[in-house]
Amino acid sequence: MAVRDVVIAGGGIAGIEGLLRLWRLAGDRVRITLLSPEDEFVYRPLAVMEPFTPGSVRRHRLEELIAHTGARHVQDRLVSVDASFRLVSTGDGRELHYDALLLALGAGQSNPYVHAALFTDRDGGQTFRSIVDDLDAGRAMSLAFVVPNWPVWTLPLYELALLTAHRAQASGMPVQLMFVTAEARPLKVFGRAASDSIERLLDEAGIELFAGQFPQVPEPGRLRINDGELAADRIVTLPHVRGPGVHGVPAGTGWFTPIDGYCRVPNTEGRVFAAGDATDSPVKHGGLGAQQADAAAAGIAHLAGAAPRPDRLTPLVRGMLLTGEKPLYLMARLIDGLGWESEVHEECPWPLDDKVVAEELGPRLAALTDLTVA
Repeated sequence: MAVRDVVIAGGGIAGIEGLLRLWRLAGDRVRITLLSPEDEFVYRPLAVMEPFTPGSVRRHRLEELIAHTGARHVQDRLVSVDASFRLVSTGDGRELHYDALLLALGAGQSNPYVHAALFTDRDGGQTFRSIVDDLDAGRAMSLAFVVPNWPVWTLPLYELALLTAHRAQASGMPVQLMFVTAEARPLKVFGRAASDSIERLLDEAGIELFAGQFPQVPEPGRLRINDGELAADRIVTLPHVRGPGVHGVPAGTGWFTPIDGYCRVPNTEGRVFAAGDATDSPVKHGGLGAQQADAAAAGIAHLAGAAPRPDRLTPLVRGMLLTGEKPLYLMARLIDGLGWESEVHEECPWPLDDKVVAEELGPRLAALTDLTVA
């Protein structure tokens, strides 16, 4: 059966990127339905700036973002998938037929430490804003940044640490900053260049690094690590992420959705694809999610007879590291499926100076921002 009706579940970076790429590849050969409970798109990668510069996070109405594609937006949430009958069930009791389905649902979040504050891009960094206020007012004199030992994109916590150090230095605040991580070296998964750069930045900022530690937070203000204990007036961490665990969709460890090299979900007749943080990729990053969405869109366009058979995805993570001063640009390539090789640049090496690279979404957001400014 030819692919005609396509449902894309999720209105984040991966979902919108997949929609825009599919529209460009297939045009009116497909009818696209975007299923998302939200009515706006929030560019979450800039949430680390919110505690220091409120209003940094960009927001766009979903209808405005996708209007030119002719896609339909159903404001509802996905509940289950019936791959045999190619049906999606929603929270409000709808049933949507699909010939191809892209799952871009994102991951669930929870706090791995009862006695630590949680930074999440979903609340615009409000919790960390209160920590910054405490530092400014002298109610806190020490702060520990703790990376949990879970699949999580750790870069935002390094950015928060560097941005906090920059603010403290600029205002003359005598703050003790510590960074604790189970990684042997910062961002070790991305190779030596990235680790060397972040270690240098932490050292220059006066942030004490405790690497190769498996932290516990047994009570407020107290950190237990391999080498002993640390005390901090405030402790902040990143969320423990978990897969969405959708009924009817295969799930692996942590309820993450397994995908193959073409971003297809197994045992779904090659008609269900997945992209973003909900997949079983160990790296959780918006740029990688966008790449997965592009690969999925190419696969769907091929099923619709609008594009050639796509190549396997070769992951390339591209992202900006905010430091409080001049940003650094990180690139990491997966080599032979075994490990990552990284590069660090002081000037932006990709066309748009974006925090996260999404080849379709980035230009669309830039165009809408230009219209708003004009």
